[in-house]
Amino acid sequence: MNVKTEEKVVFWSFLAPILAAFALVVIIPFFIGIYYSFTDWNAVPGTETSIVGFANFIQMFRDGDFFRSIGTTAVYTVYAVILINIIGFALALLVTRSLKTANFMRTVFFMPNLIGGLILGFIWRFIFLKISPALFDLMGSQGIDWLGNANNALFAMAIVSTWQMGGYIMIIYIAAIIGIPSSLLEASELDGVSSLQKVRHIIFPMVAPAFTASLFLTLANSFKVFDVNYSLTQGAPAGRTELMAMNIYTTAYTRLDFGAGQAKAILFFILVALVTLTQVRYTKRREVEL
Repeated sequence: MNVKTEEKVVFWSFLAPILAAFALVVIIPFFIGIYYSFTDWNAVPGTETSIVGFANFIQMFRDGDFFRSIGTTAVYTVYAVILINIIGFALALLVTRSLKTANFMRTVFFMPNLIGGLILGFIWRFIFLKISPALFDLMGSQGIDWLGNANNALFAMAIVSTWQMGGYIMIIYIAAIIGIPSSLLEASELDGVSSLQKVRHIIFPMVAPAFTASLFLTLANSFKVFDVNYSLTQGAPAGRTELMAMNIYTTAYTRLDFGAGQAKAILFFILVALVTLTQVRYTKRREVEL
């Protein structure tokens, strides 16, 4: 066995288990899901499953609650993507300065990302319903109805997602900022460039690839969020904070209509793929312009 053959054997020996796991967990279930979207499968043992053609998709396009969840998801995604990236970038700028506590702050800011979304939702639900009103009472002012008002509830969900994911996105921006040549930053300081001008004209264009990656991650995660939605609002009030993932879950696991739920999941996959691919293409083009 020559050297090239040995390298190929080693390469495929490491890669094959990963490909097998990916196929078992992602690829095969995906195509099985496509099949079930054309059936009336309800997951009840002993019940026959029959092919219904495009009936599930026709039913989906007549489902007003599902299309309302699409609009709700879009609003929430705008809130979350903007907040997460602004906070993540601001934290990255803070901890890349010459501070003695920089490493400690990086750890503290990243730690919320280690907490599960369900737990976060229940923690912040207590904060919004108990602690926030108590603080407003102490200040003698009227509190904010965080979860009783649909718009406030969506923003509250975005706050929770930002608290959880801001530190993770911060790490991406830190890696990009550290990669900026120090000579470039030193030259700008010698020229008397202000901190704001340095961020706008030097740091921001130099970390453009990090913005592409961060926007992709935050867009995809915001569209797919379920745990925070379920534990914080459960779609209340009156289903006006029900996001797409939760609507699909309700269709499949509450109504036991897995065929219709799978049809919605396919449209969900297509929407997320189109939005994220469009975003990557646009921001990649902007990288060249910057």
